[in-house]
Amino acid sequence: MENRKNSEWVFIINPAAGGGHAGAMKPRIEEMIQKYKVDASVIMAEKMGDVARLALQYAGDGSKYIIGVGGDGTFNELASALLDEEGVTLGLIPAGTGNDFIQILGFPDHFEEEHWKTLFGKKSIRMDVGMSNSMPFFNGMGLGFDAQVAAENYTAPGEVKKGGKNKYLFHIIKTILFYTEKRMSVISAETKQDTDCFINTISIGRRFAGSFFLTPKAIANDGLLDVCMIKKLSIPERFGILPKVPKGAHLQNKKVHYYQTSKIELDFGKKVPFHLDGELHFASHFEVSILPSAINVLYNPTGNHFFKID
Repeated sequence: MENRKNSEWVFIINPAAGGGHAGAMKPRIEEMIQKYKVDASVIMAEKMGDVARLALQYAGDGSKYIIGVGGDGTFNELASALLDEEGVTLGLIPAGTGNDFIQILGFPDHFEEEHWKTLFGKKSIRMDVGMSNSMPFFNGMGLGFDAQVAAENYTAPGEVKKGGKNKYLFHIIKTILFYTEKRMSVISAETKQDTDCFINTISIGRRFAGSFFLTPKAIANDGLLDVCMIKKLSIPERFGILPKVPKGAHLQNKKVHYYQTSKIELDFGKKVPFHLDGELHFASHFEVSILPSAINVLYNPTGNHFFKID
């Protein structure tokens, strides 16, 4: 059971994240807290749902800076719990597998000492939050190919197959070969159509699965969702377009439809897999919208962040 106190900062560690990497970071976090003389608590989550529960408890106790230690799913759980909490600023120490969300904030996948100094400098900014059927996402949601890759990567709710980043490559190749596009209807202010999409990504951020910049134009505080729809592809076309995604060069392909919107509705007629920040779910109908400037986050103002600065 955690020892609670009214500290200014709290670091909530998800020990399962990154195949145990997050749990192993506890001594380093404590070292940096001591070095920078920060009033902080370091708490280890013990079971599913603990990150959200602890975040709410410490926010209620008056902690101002609540930091998740883990991957995109860890931040999603923490930030979802605190979405309606005023007076708290959120952050993330990346310790997951893909670590895509941290790119929005301008921090790298692995913290060096300079990044701890920046974090404790308390530079913050408001960022948008996406909503899919009333479920928040902070980096993005995916339907189609990338959702199927996420489905292949799970063995049970809350469990991820072992193997690190190499497992993504295996599941990506397998899905390229065997994935079958599903028919869907799309309604937004920009488009209304029925289509078979290989990929349909709706995002706040830009990067997915560790290196895929599916929505390279996304700005995390512009009040808009970025949508990347890649229409039905043959197997050779799939192998041709995916190597272009890490550099954002896929946008030049005629089968890519990229646009921005504040609201989009999708319907598949049957349940399909989808992911929110890499966490797998299933649904048939989707109403997706944006909450502009909904949360306050710590970011790196000198890093390659995804914010517009007035």
